[in-house]
Amino acid sequence: MEALIPTYKRLPVAFTRGQGSWLYDEEGRAYLDGVAGIAVCVLGHSHPAVSEAVAEQARTLTHTSNLYRVPLQERLAERLCAAAGLDAAFFCNSGAEANEAAIKLARRWGHERGLTSPRILVAEGGFHGRTLGALAATGNPRAHEGFEPLPEGFQRGPYGDAEALAALGDEQTCAVLVEPVQGEGGVRLPPAGYLRRLRELCDERGWLLMLDEVQTGIGRTGALFAYQHAGIRPDVLTLAKGLGNGIPIGACLATEAAAQPLGPGSHGTTFGGNPLAARAALAVLDTVEGGELPAAAAATGEALRRRLAEQLEGVAGVVEIRGQGLMIGVELATDASALPRKALEAGLLINATAGSVVRLLPALTLSGEEARQLADGVAELIRDHLAEAAA
Repeated sequence: MEALIPTYKRLPVAFTRGQGSWLYDEEGRAYLDGVAGIAVCVLGHSHPAVSEAVAEQARTLTHTSNLYRVPLQERLAERLCAAAGLDAAFFCNSGAEANEAAIKLARRWGHERGLTSPRILVAEGGFHGRTLGALAATGNPRAHEGFEPLPEGFQRGPYGDAEALAALGDEQTCAVLVEPVQGEGGVRLPPAGYLRRLRELCDERGWLLMLDEVQTGIGRTGALFAYQHAGIRPDVLTLAKGLGNGIPIGACLATEAAAQPLGPGSHGTTFGGNPLAARAALAVLDTVEGGELPAAAAATGEALRRRLAEQLEGVAGVVEIRGQGLMIGVELATDASALPRKALEAGLLINATAGSVVRLLPALTLSGEEARQLADGVAELIRDHLAEAAA
């Protein structure tokens, strides 16, 4: 048996260095990265601002634990809360942990309001992580297999239909937890007005609106946070992935009222928000907020989708090309799981999700020429794949 537990079906390549939107393997071959560490490296690989911040912090202080004040964590909380219009932050190490914090917060909030079995409304096709609580909230039955019994307390309804989801609510419902755009579910965008209507329903019924922006946050959709496109504010927001550009960090942000139930001893983490991770996240925010990257992501994403549409026009088996900013999905009428390996052979890194969707999550720093190269390469792979499937 290999030393690693085989929880991943890895492609046969190992990378030794990266620069911008390019990765280089052990033989020095270059690959155009259309995945960015699964939406993590929003600034690309080896971005100088993050690299310098991490190196300097590593020479100074990496970790003390949350038994003591962490000034960099405090500064990061202030920055994120100001940007999100929220009041308080809890830092952890991953998106799953951020969602676990949100789930615990919602349950505690419900109990303080007299609910005996607080329940959270979630969406079919949603993905919130692989820890047991986050997995129970996740709307993928295949991901549940072999891990039952899962924690109770979730009610699941259709994604994109606010009224149908709300109709499932009852006297024990305390919150709604959804993604503004479903990532693992196949880059699925809800209808216009969906988030705004959820906000209204939550206000009417006294529920918390909790948005999972682990994948959509930090500029990926063309705004710092995807909910900003809808002109609303959630009660709870979860972040990770792009927040540290590869340094593990997650965050659960909340309004003062929503955060109030979590007092000393109610939740915790050893590593969360340590000086190294907080310094990396501050460097990311400095770069993303200090420039035009969200706007660039919107423009580059639109150009990439347009180029894909041109290259795949009339190709039988292409169901839909969709996305927001640099979060793009190409849905096929056939299984797409073989395409990442074919792309690797062609010097491209892509991802397949939800069985039939080619997912692209490149760095926000992707250039126009790199976007054209990525679109043309992906289109060629899809045309060949569909022709082969039809033969």
